[in-house]
Amino acid sequence: MSSAALASVTSPPPPWGSTPYSAAQRRVAVAAIDLFAEHGVDATTLQMIAERIGVTKAAVYHQFKTKEGIVIAAMEVELGKLEAALAEAEADPGPGAREILLRQVIDLSVARRRVVSTLQHDPVIVRLLADHAPFQVFVTRLFGTLLGDETDSGARLRVAMVASAIGAVVTHPLVADLDDATLRDGVFDLSREFLNLGD
Repeated sequence: MSSAALASVTSPPPPWGSTPYSAAQRRVAVAAIDLFAEHGVDATTLQMIAERIGVTKAAVYHQFKTKEGIVIAAMEVELGKLEAALAEAEADPGPGAREILLRQVIDLSVARRRVVSTLQHDPVIVRLLADHAPFQVFVTRLFGTLLGDETDSGARLRVAMVASAIGAVVTHPLVADLDDATLRDGVFDLSREFLNLGD
C-alpha cells in the first residue's frame, strides 16, 4: 500500500464543522435545512432551494453537485454551532464546562425544534449521517464529553436518556405551546439534575 493510501486509511476524518463552505454554499445549506424540515429531504427539490434564496437551479447545482452534498452541508452548518462549546468542554472537562455544553445543545434544540424532528426522523438524513465518518466522530466526542470521567453503565444510561429526551421533548405536543425560554430552562434544569451536574 502506498504512503498516500495508508494515510487515507489511518488519518482521522476532519472535524465536524470544519469544512470551508463558501458564503454561497452556506446560503444554500441554510435554505435547505428549513425546506427539509418543512417537506422532508425526498420532497425537497433543487428548484425549491433555488427559489427560496432567489437564484436559478443551475446556481444551486454549481455549489453542490448532489442533494446528498447539500444534506451533509446543511447538517454540518447547523450542528457545527456546537463545536466551540464542545471544544471548550474537552479542554476543561469539569462540571462547569459540561453544563455549558449541555446548555448549548438544549438552546440549539429549542431554537430549531422543527429541525430536530427532521434530523431524528428523516430517513435520508439518518442514512447519510450514519455513514458519514466526521459526524460519527462528532457524536462520539459529544457523548464522551457529557460522560466525563464516568463510564459505568449507569452514567451511560443517564447520558443516553438525556440525549434522547432532549430531542423528544422539544418536539412533543404537550409542550408545543411553551415559549422558548420556559422550555429551555425546564429542559436544562431536568437534564442537569439527571446527569448529576448540580451541587
